[in-house]
Amino acid sequence: MQQIDGMQIEWDVPIETSDGVVLRADVFRPLDAGKYPVLLSYGPYAKGLAFQDGYPSAWTKMVANHPDVPHGSTNKYQSWEVVDPEKWVPDGYVVVRVDSRGCGCSPGYVDHFSPRETQDFYECIEWAAGQRWSSGKVGLNGVSYFGMNQWLVAAKRPPKLAAMCVWEGASDWYRDATHHGGIVSTFWAHWYDIQVKSVQNGLGLRGPRSRATGELVCGPETLGDAQLQLNRSSFGDEILAHPLIDQWHRDRTPQWDQIEVPLLSAANWGGQGLHLRGNIEGFLKAGSRQKWLEVHGLEHWTHFYTDYGIALQKQFFGYFLKNEKNGWSDRPPVLLQVRGLDGFVQREELQWPSKRTAWTRFYLHPADLSLRPEPPTEQASITYRPEADGVTFLSAPLEHQTEITGPSACGLRISSASTDADMFLVLRVFTPDMREVTFQGAIDPHTPVGQGWLRASHRKVDPERSLPWRPFHTHDTLQPLVPGEPVDLEVEILPTSIVVPAGCRIGLNVRGRDYEFAAKTGERLGHFKNELLGCGPFLHDDPRDRVPEVFGAPVTLHLGPDTGHLLLPVIPA
Repeated sequence: MQQIDGMQIEWDVPIETSDGVVLRADVFRPLDAGKYPVLLSYGPYAKGLAFQDGYPSAWTKMVANHPDVPHGSTNKYQSWEVVDPEKWVPDGYVVVRVDSRGCGCSPGYVDHFSPRETQDFYECIEWAAGQRWSSGKVGLNGVSYFGMNQWLVAAKRPPKLAAMCVWEGASDWYRDATHHGGIVSTFWAHWYDIQVKSVQNGLGLRGPRSRATGELVCGPETLGDAQLQLNRSSFGDEILAHPLIDQWHRDRTPQWDQIEVPLLSAANWGGQGLHLRGNIEGFLKAGSRQKWLEVHGLEHWTHFYTDYGIALQKQFFGYFLKNEKNGWSDRPPVLLQVRGLDGFVQREELQWPSKRTAWTRFYLHPADLSLRPEPPTEQASITYRPEADGVTFLSAPLEHQTEITGPSACGLRISSASTDADMFLVLRVFTPDMREVTFQGAIDPHTPVGQGWLRASHRKVDPERSLPWRPFHTHDTLQPLVPGEPVDLEVEILPTSIVVPAGCRIGLNVRGRDYEFAAKTGERLGHFKNELLGCGPFLHDDPRDRVPEVFGAPVTLHLGPDTGHLLLPVIPA
């Protein structure tokens, strides 16, 4: 045990699991003896690896733009996507960080979001609740991976789990994470190479060291590449091997009605590839009677660490873990950072989508590629090639400032020259001089207003679970196209928030490949392989999933009085 920086710290505390594997945890406690509520995280990024060392480009950008993040801390114990103990322990919390099985200092086989990993998480929660320094109440907090696995473990109902804060964490393993509209996201294969294999247990001397202790963050044993490979799944290949929702996907998606714990779900408007839909759907579907949704902007890693984010988290956990009468229970269930062209305005709502939403249809007119409130009077068709930029339909300049906040949907009739087609839909906004408005997204600095995806052969919807503004595709069977024969598609466009000034135009881009703000931007982050061109690392370009002979064939839009519309969530002034 070490007493330093106002904390008692125990490094690499053993937690033996039910199958005999010993996981390792770091425990940060207040100096005064007593029983305290626990904030616990379980994940793969190596608990001993400092944020600054593992993700230097993200850290440098964050602290430069948000000086409140490093303020008040030595920042020696800052780690990627988990709480800074120096900002929580003085408030009477114990912070427990567990390296997940096979990662960091925990041995074992790496198998992300698997039932075994969820069982480990469950057992860690119960272990923490039973320690001499624990009040018996455990809260879960963390970003992305450290949020996604919270949904899974909460559905198992650990008796000592008292509250959870899921910050930008997807919830539906298929729809939110691996297959957007049925199209494989290549993010996970690249993430695995860069962010997981680099901290796998067994790297030993080949891995990094902790700046806090000087010790190896991937365990004392140094293994060869062949053994390391045997100790982990082939994650990208496994995703490709499960193109439809099957038991593998169901094992990694929670049973929503089993989640009862109080929860705060925080989404990011700019997290279209991973950090948006799942937080909103998780909030809506979870069986918890006490649940709140917050949606913000800026980079994926920023607001979790800012004064704004920490204050929100502390009020939530203070109420549920420490019984503080701090007004949390009086909060309306939805808190939105409504996005404008020059910043955000905070607003509370009683439900999602807002009860005040004026669902507004725009129709796609083929003659002049316009979006209009009235349908066209004649049938026509437009053909585009998937390798090009597709077709963009534009509204007239808006007469009044218009807020669009909520989910959108699009109805299309299409045919293909082949047996399938991938539809990429981009909701866009243009200034009066026709410059596109983009935003700093969760990852990409030029994120469009909204995106949606659908593979035509996945067009089957569940009518009982679909809503006019959120079609729900089953993804359980393939319906191939007959070349040249039109079919109707309902496409989900992920939620957004944008106050569009008068004089601007709304656009809908229908295309056959990922959106690009520009062919070159020069923007990069060290922990992603690709240049940031508009979609960040959330791309759909694996030729094994998108066979060029099929998905490179021309696609035709069939438009007319009864087909081709965009449904938008307009919020009255």
